Amino acid sequence: MTEVVAALIREGDRFLICRRPEQKSCALLWEFPGGKVEPGETPAQALIRECREELGITVSVGAPFFQVTHTYPDITVHLTLYQAGIAQGKPCLLEHSGMVWITPAEIGEYTFCPADAPILEKICAEWESTA
Repeated sequence: MTEVVAALIREGDRFLICRRPEQKSCALLWEFPGGKVEPGETPAQALIRECREELGITVSVGAPFFQVTHTYPDITVHLTLYQAGIAQGKPCLLEHSGMVWITPAEIGEYTFCPADAPILEKICAEWESTA
């Protein structure tokens, strides 16, 4: 099983999503920024590294928001989505083919990686309960 970490970066009532590059698996699907945990890294270290590599930002890593295990045809991932904030920098496209801030109401306008489905349900439920 591959350990994967991702960041739930909020700005008011919106959160950041990124579009996968055309040449990678799940090409052009939307996801949360993040990636694989490398040997010798903690999940927080991996998330900080991935956000730096993908978006040119430094994030502060908070508590886990949701965990899910998903089996794709070629890989099984254990994904942990962490609450995160931008500590330094402004997000820019270094690896992804797109980036946008969306509200939970806009989720249906984007096609996400399959592993993100239960995360998106929780985001909608949580945002609705605080509205």
